[in-house]
Amino acid sequence: MIVKKTISLKGIFEFAGHHFYWLSCYMLIIAVLYKIVGWHWISIPWLPVSLVGTAVAFYVGFKNNQSYDRVWEARKIWGAIVNSSRSWGTLVNSYVRSSQHPAEEIKAIQHQLIYRHIAWLYVLREQLLVPTQWEHVSLKHLFGKIAAKRREKIGIGRFKDFLNEHQTQKYFTGRALWENAANPATQIIHQQGQELAALEEREMLHMRKQIEMQSVLNDFYDHQGRAERIKKFPIPRQYANMSFIFNCIFIGLLPLGIVAEFAKLGEAGVWLMIPFGVIVGWIYVVMELIGDYSENPFEGLGTDIPMLSICRTIEIDLLQMLGETDIPKPIQPVNDILM
Repeated sequence: MIVKKTISLKGIFEFAGHHFYWLSCYMLIIAVLYKIVGWHWISIPWLPVSLVGTAVAFYVGFKNNQSYDRVWEARKIWGAIVNSSRSWGTLVNSYVRSSQHPAEEIKAIQHQLIYRHIAWLYVLREQLLVPTQWEHVSLKHLFGKIAAKRREKIGIGRFKDFLNEHQTQKYFTGRALWENAANPATQIIHQQGQELAALEEREMLHMRKQIEMQSVLNDFYDHQGRAERIKKFPIPRQYANMSFIFNCIFIGLLPLGIVAEFAKLGEAGVWLMIPFGVIVGWIYVVMELIGDYSENPFEGLGTDIPMLSICRTIEIDLLQMLGETDIPKPIQPVNDILM
């Protein structure tokens, strides 16, 4: 997540600056063919090109709106995880009590239930960061390599030190029961439910309280499922891919439609078409890129949901509920990026 109020020119160039090169080359080629070679027949009327541009703008706007909905829903899911986690911590401390058992044993059980939940947070995050075949870091061509480098440079790669801090064994007790599972996060919640059932059988947890705590675990299943839905189901390809194709068609027609118009300005008019064509084409490219990257809020890039920061916030809250003093520090932005 970008936390700076405005994006610098350097940041904009890192995100989409490389598109200036091919746009400039294409506009230059059309200008040379029209002015030097004398191929005036390549020009087309501006009116149909403008109609195509208007249609493409509406279509890209629709795609970007859907992409934003996915980002905002992802943030709401993790906001709900924050609220449910705090409820879980309160219920563990308030309900897991028994005058028939030693206080040390009760405290150990409370720690185990809280620690296992913290493990679930980080395991869920790791599962959501596994690349899918339609995400940018999985692509084999140039842009996939650029996205992979960006993931390491301004994405999760810049936060490896923070990741190493929380990977301590105390959160992962009993991991043999779930670490080899197809969906470890699901099995961790299942293990939590089994623990509650065992506590009820030992009369350390009243049945009514067990049901209420199980309800919170069901909420975690719901939050996880909603996040997995966004991760595993992209915007339908017929919408996303056609947006890219329509942009290519418009940018391909753009210099052909404006070269003759700029030629009317005089001898140097054709060459003025190059910077103006590059600017217009780049704007459409950036609109496409914004929607394309926003589509995947769990990709490990700087435009993602700050899952690591949210996990750390929950971890701090739960540890303080347990009365611990060895509290990790909140995640801080790196180069105005919070992960």
